[in-house]
Amino acid sequence: MKQIIKFPKEVSDKQMEQFFIDRGLKELVRISKIKNNKIDYLNYHAMVVDKPYKPELRSLYRLFQYITLNKRTTILEFGSGWSTLAFLVALNENKTKYFNFVKKYLRRRNPFELFVVENRKKFLNITKKRINEFIKKKVSISTKFKIHYSECQMTTFNGLYATEYNKLPLCNPDFIFLDGPGIFDVKKKINNFTTAHRDLMPMSCDILKFEHFLIPKTMIIADGRAANVQFLRNNFKRKWLYFNDKKYDLHVFLLNSPSFGNYSNLQSKFYKS
Repeated sequence: MKQIIKFPKEVSDKQMEQFFIDRGLKELVRISKIKNNKIDYLNYHAMVVDKPYKPELRSLYRLFQYITLNKRTTILEFGSGWSTLAFLVALNENKTKYFNFVKKYLRRRNPFELFVVENRKKFLNITKKRINEFIKKKVSISTKFKIHYSECQMTTFNGLYATEYNKLPLCNPDFIFLDGPGIFDVKKKINNFTTAHRDLMPMSCDILKFEHFLIPKTMIIADGRAANVQFLRNNFKRKWLYFNDKKYDLHVFLLNSPSFGNYSNLQSKFYKS
């Protein structure tokens, strides 16, 4: 596993903070240190969050490193937040290093683009404003990003209850981050069943529906969502490697299926080199 996936190394708090400051994200570091009351997850109403979380530097650093160490070129994010900004900056670093090679040798229709699907307009607007303000200060950012709005609804997958977005961005990502939707953000019911209950949990099936289009060595990372991760593992049809990054509550998948051909081989060599 460690030979195929490059895992981030542990760093000190000081090193981590300097890492973000060096990339023009000093404000992110400052906000991460603001003290606020912890959310009471035993409170029903607290599970419906109307204010954005403050950034968790350690998790953002780790996600950033997964993208740069493993040379990801196209990102699809379910949900949005501080991670969206981190992904944009990480992808921009990859673009600076690898754009000429990818453009010349790899068949990527959306190289170094970030696609986000968000079902809450409030958070969509917050994320978009946050990124635009950063880009104004950081002129060197040239990576494209698109934030799509889509409602979510109850559905079934292989006869099992699940949730789905009504519209997905048209892309074939090599990095997918699963952190949405929330259980109370899903519309409709099936046989009176819905995830909008505090004893239930997220159960997205979107990735399963386009699994067969994904290129070998595609990575998926889920932020928590252990039940949803188990649902994915039980329903995947292709060969996936799985690693539980327990310390950071991240679930990491790598598509270790056979090559599709010459372009697929080149892509795999690019990741390894």
